[in-house]
Amino acid sequence: MTDQVTDHALELPSSSNSSKKSQTGRHANGADSAAKRPEDRSPPVRSDIGTILLHWTLVIAIVTSLLTGMRLSADAEHAWFSKLFEPILPQGEIWTWHYVSAIFVLAVIFAYAAYMTLGRLKRRISSKKIVVLTLPASTKLRLAAVNVIAYWILFGAVLTLSATGVLLYIGHGGIWVTVHYTAALVVLTYIVAHVVLHYCYGGVAQLLRLFRPQALRRFPGMSRHPLALATALGAIVLVGAVSLDFGTRDSLVVAKGNTLPELDGTLDDPVWQDAAPVFIRTQQGSNLDGTGESTVEVRAVQVGDKIAFAFRWEDKNRSLKRHPLIKREDGWHMLNNRADISDETAYYEDKFSVAFSTTDTFGGGGATHMGPKPLSDKPAAFNHRGLHYTTDGSLVDVWQWKASRGGMLGRVDDMHFATPVEPNEAQAAGKSRYSAGYNPDEGKAFYVYNYIGDPVTHYHGTVGVHRLPIDHKKMTSLMGTIDLSTEVSEDEGSQWWMFENESVPYSPEKDAEIPVGTVIPGVLIQGEYSGSRADLLGGSRWHDGHWTLEVVRNMDTGQSQDLAMKDGLFMWVSAFDHNQTRHTRHSRPVRLTFN
Repeated sequence: MTDQVTDHALELPSSSNSSKKSQTGRHANGADSAAKRPEDRSPPVRSDIGTILLHWTLVIAIVTSLLTGMRLSADAEHAWFSKLFEPILPQGEIWTWHYVSAIFVLAVIFAYAAYMTLGRLKRRISSKKIVVLTLPASTKLRLAAVNVIAYWILFGAVLTLSATGVLLYIGHGGIWVTVHYTAALVVLTYIVAHVVLHYCYGGVAQLLRLFRPQALRRFPGMSRHPLALATALGAIVLVGAVSLDFGTRDSLVVAKGNTLPELDGTLDDPVWQDAAPVFIRTQQGSNLDGTGESTVEVRAVQVGDKIAFAFRWEDKNRSLKRHPLIKREDGWHMLNNRADISDETAYYEDKFSVAFSTTDTFGGGGATHMGPKPLSDKPAAFNHRGLHYTTDGSLVDVWQWKASRGGMLGRVDDMHFATPVEPNEAQAAGKSRYSAGYNPDEGKAFYVYNYIGDPVTHYHGTVGVHRLPIDHKKMTSLMGTIDLSTEVSEDEGSQWWMFENESVPYSPEKDAEIPVGTVIPGVLIQGEYSGSRADLLGGSRWHDGHWTLEVVRNMDTGQSQDLAMKDGLFMWVSAFDHNQTRHTRHSRPVRLTFN
């Protein structure tokens, strides 16, 4: 923010007499006066050192915040404007940069305000200058007045960004996401307008003044060291904000118990009554009644060498329809909206994920990397949203409950984020999904998929089927009320998966027995869980707009792909409302504390 109008007086139109005298003088002198007009030898305009330093620090912080914020915005399901900037947006671990730049913006804003006050420079943005727009003044003064208005719009937008950013950071979503995004667009527009206004005011010289430092002019009553004092205030704000953040994070105190709870998806067991809950606001997920928000209640208790967790989260509907198959005149179809890019948000089961890390780095222990291709030497994710992996050799222990893939049968899938694995031939060719460092633990799960995708139609045409029900009428009965709307709850006790002993391998003869319009599950349950992947047991139940999940595991499994439960681990949780990857999220981890 530079001082545009300090040295300019208000230029009003001259009287008619003076105008006539001026014209007479010009006629008298004629071309001689024009020939003798002196060259403009005025020195180039400059800015004081403090303004230059604070201005460029603020510019760097705001631009970093905008670019990282737009990367996060481009990840939204229906984003379009921010995606236009895709080629210039950063990729990788974005969350830390966004947080750090936002803190710097806040600190520099305070420092800038202090500097202008201590240096008696508030006249630069005085609202009194706006009155020029109501008077017959010169173009320069009018431009200066417009620039003052732009400054105040910027201040309002930055304050709005800061306030809504804090709300998002502590877990509020909904309308505040929209307000935050709108304020960011205002700031982006201001940057362009700011450059244009300064150029119109004084040309290239006006733009270059922020590269030409000079000492700050002294005024009566001005502080002796305004820049030093302002910088000190900014540092205090920065340290204070970070300290407040870290000092107010939640801790989940793991209680001691004598008896493990019954894994039935209820919190009636006495052991849960002694476990103090932590409530985590998560947001920016898909669906969830249009809000994208779900508050998660978490409890934990240690019983001997085992630990039990209870998670209860908001989800209006009980969703089990994970890519069901429907028979039509031309064959079997797998119901989906974006299965081909691994970004399903319609025909999918409810899920829940919890991640444990030894570090509180943003992005789930530094394992979330945004962008179409965050790994330059590895394949991109099908959905171009990013990949999960760690860069320092660390491991994030991930537990994932999947309603129709064993979740209602007492299993929780044991997964992890780690160093990116090398892609296989199909992944390198873009024919198979590459998930970088996100992989299941060693061992085997008991679910597989009942469809075979066509490489040409990519799940948007007919598909092959692995197995058909022995008795399709009985299977239909087990599935309960079949309503293909994605916003209805499946019946209590309904089964949207098919066991191996309820099915037979596909054959045209068996297919001919099944009438058009029949719906069968897209998930097969066969075999058993084994290995490290089988470390987790769970029980779940949906009731009255909430899922409740209980999970039990050994404190230390001894497996290399698991983290031992100990004091100081950090935890993140995510709710999936019938979607594949667009889960809710929260920035601040919860710390585990053992008595």
